[in-house]
Amino acid sequence: MAGKTLYDKLWDLHVVSQRDDGSALIYIDRHIVHEVTSPQAFEGLRLAGRKPWRVDSVVATPDHNVPTTQAERAHGIAGIEDPISKIQVQTLDDNCDELGILEFKINDKRQGIVHVVGPESGACLPGMTIVCGDSHTSTNGALGALSMGIGTSEVEHVMATQCLVSKKMKNMLVRVDGQLGAGVTPKDVVLAIIGKIGTAGGTGFAIEFGGDVFKAMSMEGRLTVCNMAIEAGARAGMVAVDDITLDYVKGKSFAPKGDAWDMAVAEWKNLHSDTNAEFDQVVVLNGADIEPQVSWGTSPEMVLPVSGVVPNPAHESDAVKKTGIERALEYMGLEAEQSIDSIHVDRVFIGSCTNSRIEDMRAAAEVVQGLQKADSVKEAIVVPGSGLVKQQAEDEGLDIIFEQAGFEWREPGCSMCLAMNADRLNEGEHCASTSNRNFEGRQGYGGRTHLVSPAMAAAAGIAGHFVDVRTILSQKAAGAGE
Repeated sequence: MAGKTLYDKLWDLHVVSQRDDGSALIYIDRHIVHEVTSPQAFEGLRLAGRKPWRVDSVVATPDHNVPTTQAERAHGIAGIEDPISKIQVQTLDDNCDELGILEFKINDKRQGIVHVVGPESGACLPGMTIVCGDSHTSTNGALGALSMGIGTSEVEHVMATQCLVSKKMKNMLVRVDGQLGAGVTPKDVVLAIIGKIGTAGGTGFAIEFGGDVFKAMSMEGRLTVCNMAIEAGARAGMVAVDDITLDYVKGKSFAPKGDAWDMAVAEWKNLHSDTNAEFDQVVVLNGADIEPQVSWGTSPEMVLPVSGVVPNPAHESDAVKKTGIERALEYMGLEAEQSIDSIHVDRVFIGSCTNSRIEDMRAAAEVVQGLQKADSVKEAIVVPGSGLVKQQAEDEGLDIIFEQAGFEWREPGCSMCLAMNADRLNEGEHCASTSNRNFEGRQGYGGRTHLVSPAMAAAAGIAGHFVDVRTILSQKAAGAGE
């Protein structure tokens, strides 16, 4: 008899009822909310005369619409210039105050991007089912949890019933064997995975990330990878619980303490796929083959090693793919067979729910330390994922390193990941972005987004164009050894 996958185990632990049509009602342990997808849900509850079933399961924080400059943040909600953004943040405050929901408000030091705040606070834990009205909720799967984004109507349903109607997904294992080379990061790994299987490759699957590379990867790196499982078409991504997981969770504000911790650990250690578990699909990559990646087009699957060249549509036999390449080249202002390292950069954005944790800040700071932003780069901003990340980075002096290099150090928030706040691209501008999406207009009307790791974004900011960060790091290492 075949064993169970990690996803099977998490699913079975939370099924309340199963229907003959394949749909099921699953129990939800943790509900994270922000200001964008929650107002309609709260209003729906109010109109129906309902209240949240378990107020203590909900944690809220504003992130999409909050400004990130110190001048604006000093005034709290009053500092938000856009009237719609201001209303959304104020409405979240009002709803949480009325219902007694724990909220990390705009100037609370615990405020930040929901997908950063959840894991770092321990609000999201191994073995949980976790939902949020945001697709990148898949991030929390790195903890050995079943974590999914849900729609606005589902936000209301979960608040009212503590359950979610769902259909079980198929199982996919993405295994990355071997070791990564120096200068290759988790962001490069997940971009390489998406480049291989495509943005629809994981559709209908829950992806488990395994193999030597993920066993050695830090929790923050795993969070980055699971964050972008959605960009591979999957609704959920996850990594098995191990000592790295437990060490990360232990001591967090919401994590169990004392005897409760010991009991939890005993259960969490079972959160891995059985050795004889069967997957519906297995994808294998060799970590040694992965180079620093740069997206060149308007989909995360349009990605190449920094040593590569932009595709030539004339060489594509598939008519649909050919048209897609032609459209992407036109929008991005690139030429066929143009080298990746010749693409200039107008702006740099280091942040987002993908890459705004302390490890990301350290990696970018290591690159820029002692160097200067290129004059041709109009703006380079570094946006920590939460107030706690910001505090830790400042305690380590990373903010000073960035500022001395000509990079701006900001307040926490979603920032330039998407054009829902004051941080956005102008038409035609190229951005080295550590975010997760590069669709047309994602960072601003006509903006051109290139997805990269924090280290690669920092290197582009120094050079003024994309460059293999390993070159800068090796030069620094050689200089230090002289």
